[in-house]
Order: sequence, then structure tokens, then C-alpha cells
Amino acid sequence: MAGAKETPRQKLISLMYLVFITMLALNVSKEVLDGFGQMFVKLKSANQRVDSGNQIYYQKISTNAKEKEGKWIGHDRTASEIKKVSNEFYDKISEIKNRITEKQKEKDPDLKEYSQMDKGEALDLVFFDANGVSEEGNAFVDMIYQYKGTVIQVFGSQYPQYIDLVEERFFTGDQNNNIKTKDGTDQSWLQANFEGFPLISSLAKLTMMQNDIRLTESDVLATLLGQELERESGVTESNYITLLKTEKGAYYQGEIFDGSVILGRKGGAQNPNSVNLELDGIALNETQYELIPGGVKLNVQTGNPGDHELKGNLVFFNDGVESKIPVDQTFPVISKPNSAVISADKMNVVYRGVENPMTISIPGIPDSKVNASAPGLRKARGSKYVMVPGRGSEVNITASGVLPDGQRIATNSKFRIKDIPAPQGTVRRETGNVTIPKASLEIASIGAVLEDFDFDITLETVSFNFKAPGQATILVRGNKLDAKAKDALKRVRAGSTVQIFDIKVRNPKNPNYKFKKISPVICEIVN
Repeated sequence: MAGAKETPRQKLISLMYLVFITMLALNVSKEVLDGFGQMFVKLKSANQRVDSGNQIYYQKISTNAKEKEGKWIGHDRTASEIKKVSNEFYDKISEIKNRITEKQKEKDPDLKEYSQMDKGEALDLVFFDANGVSEEGNAFVDMIYQYKGTVIQVFGSQYPQYIDLVEERFFTGDQNNNIKTKDGTDQSWLQANFEGFPLISSLAKLTMMQNDIRLTESDVLATLLGQELERESGVTESNYITLLKTEKGAYYQGEIFDGSVILGRKGGAQNPNSVNLELDGIALNETQYELIPGGVKLNVQTGNPGDHELKGNLVFFNDGVESKIPVDQTFPVISKPNSAVISADKMNVVYRGVENPMTISIPGIPDSKVNASAPGLRKARGSKYVMVPGRGSEVNITASGVLPDGQRIATNSKFRIKDIPAPQGTVRRETGNVTIPKASLEIASIGAVLEDFDFDITLETVSFNFKAPGQATILVRGNKLDAKAKDALKRVRAGSTVQIFDIKVRNPKNPNYKFKKISPVICEIVN
């Protein structure tokens, strides 16, 4: 009965049953691990075979390019680029595999003890951290995405029927690299495929990805050699490619992309008999272009940032009949970045009483078409401005401009206004307590400095007070002791101190600005 005590014999039977169930689970786990191990070995062998075949294909294309030239030069260029990016991606995966098997190889150099590869911590430390996917994990997914994009750009643009195949092989989820789980929630593709999985299963998956790389190479090379796979396609003629024609060279986020995909002649096209082209209204000479099948290859300087117009005609003669193909294209040029943008948070500050230099620009819009406004702001040249703030504690600067598509954008930036810090009084450019002989003090310059201030301001002394022990305070105009102050100084004994205080200064470039109270200078008189 349920409430009765178990006898020692019944307890022993229950324990043996539990051990039996555990052993069954372990056996199943071992069989699964062995299955992944066999897959891992077969994939490694398959990769070697495919790679050997690919090397033969590469050599054939290279030989044809040297001997036959023509279209084979382009094929060789395509094959070389695919080979480069494929090897880089393949080698990166190999490097990860070597890292995660380093400890296992110490006791199992040939990686055949599959039942021991039931833990996944080694790969988890590479791809994941406390916040989820690690920086290296994201870089790995980016590498997949970049490889797929390069293959599609280099090869898929010529043979679009293979784009879906490449997308399928290197699928990493939606635009955020997420996939839907069984319960309908989002999970990163990397976590769904690798986090917490046994080491041997991850090795098999990574080796499968390497197999996809080699098979992609094989598809590219076979197609370039004329052995196209039997896939559905609307155009099968080997002398045509697809070209992308756009109304402008770049699009902004959120715009409608209005490009057109059109057919272009790939092989057997005729060179133009002559050309007459102008770039921004200036005729091109023969050193600035090269005639190629179906068109011209330009060799011109891009010029200043902005839109540049290429106009004219390509002239062809067919059976004595002249045909002029009009050219009316534009291409944009943007400034090349030459420095990083580094800013400190909460440091948007301008100082009252000085000319604050500023740079104001909007990427994609020429400086001449950018408008910036704020009280006290004036334009110097290009993107350079000067701000002389007035009253108040803050100032808003508005920058606006019109994008090439006609969209107007405006940005507001808030700056704090601070006063110039209080200057420090000086005698002979020394501050605080100064030991000085009478003779030196008589000819010394009295002034003030702004220590550790970001602007180089030369202060001009207007007046100061001079106080000697036991004598009345003397107001002195200018920056040196006058006759009355010198006469008072003569009566001061050695070891006594005189005070120079209430120093008044002005900025010659902004004489109306009132500085904060200036610290005094105490002078100890010595003989």
C-alpha cells in the first residue's frame, strides 16, 4: 500500500531500477554522440574531395583566361574573388574548431572518442557571454552574412538563379539574425544552433558549414565552365547578365528603392567605334577611357564632393550605318573620412566673452547648403562657425539642410553657456605670495592670467589698488606702480608685505566683458 514502509529488499529493487534507467539514458546519449561523430568524419572526407575537384576547376579557368582571353578573363576574376572569400571563411571556421578541441586533443589527438565530447562549454565561451551572444559570436554571424553577400554580389549578379541556393545554405534568420522557436518566441540563430550543444554536434555543424562553402565554390566554378546546374531560370543564354540600373547612386534609409534589373550582353559584344563623352561639361580625352566590349571603362578623377554628370554618346558602326547610344548618367562623390568622431558626453559648453570656434555639417549635404542659426552664431567659411553667446545659461543651435531627394532635415543641439573663470592676479607673472626686492617691484608689471583655460586670452590691466603697511590705499591706473605708489613703497621695511588687489583687466577683443573678481597678490619685500 501507499502508506506502508518499504522493505530493504524493495528499496534495493527500486535503486537497481533507477540505475538501469540511467544506464539506458547514457547508452542512448552515447549512440547519439557516435552518430554526430560519424557525420563529422564523413563531412571532413567530403570536404577534401570537393576541394580537390575545385582546384582542378580553378586551374582550368585560369588556363582559359591566359590562352583564350575574352570572357575567360572575367571568369577568372570572378573565380579568384570567390576563392579568396571562401578560403578566408573556411579558415576562420577551422580556427574556431581548433580552439574548441584543444583540450580534447590532449587525450584524444585524432578526435575519435565521441562519447567524451558531450559538453559544449568550449564553444559557448567563444560565441556567448553573460549578455547573450558575445562580440566574437556576432562577428562570426557577420562573417556568414558578408560571405553570402559577396557571393551574391560577385556571382549571383551574373547568375541570379543561384541566389536562393546561396541564401538557403547560409541562412541566419531574419534581419536581426533571429529565428522562431516552437513556442513562437524569437531566439538568435547562433543560440538556437550552438548554445549548450555537445562538442561533437557543434563540430559536425561547423564542418557542414565548411562543406556548404566548398559546394558553393563548386557551383560557381561549374557554372563558369558552362556546366550549369539544372535549375529553373527565365534566361539561360550564357551571353547575357543582369544589370542593376538606378536613378541615383545612393539611397537614404526609408526611401523607396526604384532601381531596375535589366539584361546586359555578356559575351560577343562589339567595342564602340568611337565615343564623345563629357564629365561635368569637360570633354574626356583618350587617356581617360578605354574601349571595352559593349562600352567604355573610365579612368578619371572623381573630383570634389557632390553629383557629377557624364553625358555624350557611344558610337557604333553596323554595316556602314552609324548608331549613337546616348549617355546621360550621374554619380555622387562624398568626402573621404580622415578622422574619427570622438565626443565627451555633457561637454557641450560655450564660454561667454570669447569667440567659440565650431564645426557644423550634415553628412550628404554640401556645406554651402547647410544653414545653422542661433543667437550669437555667425558663419566663418565652409563648415566653420563662430559662437559669441550672450545672456542666459543655455543656447540652442539649429542646423538644417535639404537632401538630394528634396527632404528637409533639421537638428537642434543644446549648449550650456558658462562665464570665463576668475583670473588670478600676477606680479612679474607670478601669482599668490611673491617674494620680491623693492627695486624689482617698482618696475614690475601688474596683471592677471587665466590658468588652464581653453582659450588663449591676453588680458590688459586697467587699474589696481596698492596697500603698504601703515599707509593709505593707493589707486593706480595702468599696469605699473605710479610715482605715488613708488613713494609709499620706499617707506616699507624689508620683511614687510604689501598688497596688490582689486585688479581690473579687460579683453581687448571684447572690452565690454566684465571678468569675475581677480585674486590679490601678496608681496614680501626683501632688500
